[in-house]
Amino acid sequence: METNAEKFPALQHTSEGKSRIEKTVARELFLTIFLNGRELVTLLCSPQDLNYLAAGFLASEGLIKSKDEIKKIEVDDWSGIVRVETNGTIEQDSRFFSKRLITSGCGGGATFYNEADIAISKVESRMKISTDKVFTLAKDFQHRSEIYLSTHGVHSAACCDTQSILIFNEDIGRHNAVDKIFGKCLLENINCNERMIISSGRLSSEIIHKVAKRGIPIVISISAPTSLGVKVADNYGITLIASVKGKKFDVYTHDWRVN
Repeated sequence: METNAEKFPALQHTSEGKSRIEKTVARELFLTIFLNGRELVTLLCSPQDLNYLAAGFLASEGLIKSKDEIKKIEVDDWSGIVRVETNGTIEQDSRFFSKRLITSGCGGGATFYNEADIAISKVESRMKISTDKVFTLAKDFQHRSEIYLSTHGVHSAACCDTQSILIFNEDIGRHNAVDKIFGKCLLENINCNERMIISSGRLSSEIIHKVAKRGIPIVISISAPTSLGVKVADNYGITLIASVKGKKFDVYTHDWRVN
C-alpha cells in the first residue's frame, strides 16, 4: 500500500476542538502514454499496474483489439511514462494524437466516441444472477480495497462470475480502474465471456461503452447511473444494476437477468 498512498500532517477540527494528526492520502500520478513513438495522452491515475492501464485504455479507445497487436510495453515508473509498440501500423488519426490531459474521471472519461462505438454488437448473453449473489458480491467488493478503507480516495473495479470476484483493481479514476481490469484480461489472455463488472463509481455512458466493447452482459455499481448510461446499457442489451446498498439495489435495464 505504501506506493499507492502517502501520509500528510493535518489539523483536524471537531466539535470538541482541534488536534494535529497524520492522514493517509491516495497518491496521484501523471502518466503519459506513447504509442509507436508518438505522445498519445496523459492520464491522472494511481501509480500501480500501469501496463494494464495502458493496454486497457488503448483497447477501450479501439486502437488495439488483442494482445497479438502489441509488440512491446515499457513502463517507466520514475518518469510516469508507458511506451507501447504495436505490430503493423495504427491509423494515425490526429484526433487521438492531439495532446490531451485526462483527469481522474470525475468530470468525464477519456473515451472519444467513434465509428468503433457505432459498430459495437448487442450483448446476447443469457447469463443470469440471483438477488442474493448481487448482495454477496457487492459486500465482498466493498471490503477488498485497503487503500479505500484508509484514504477514501480511490475507485475500485472487479471482474467476476456469478459466484466470486476473479480480478480486482483500483485507481483514483473510475474509468482507469475499469481499464486496468480489461488491460489485465487482454495481456494475460483472460476470457471475459459470461463475466460481470462491478464498479464503485457512477455508471456513465463512457463506462457502459467500455463494458459493451468487451461483451459484458451485467454491470453492477455501488453508485448511481447517469441517464445516458441507462440508455446505452438498454441499447446494447446490458443489465445495469446500481445503487447496491444494504439490502436493496435497482435494476434499470434488462431485468430478466436478475432472479
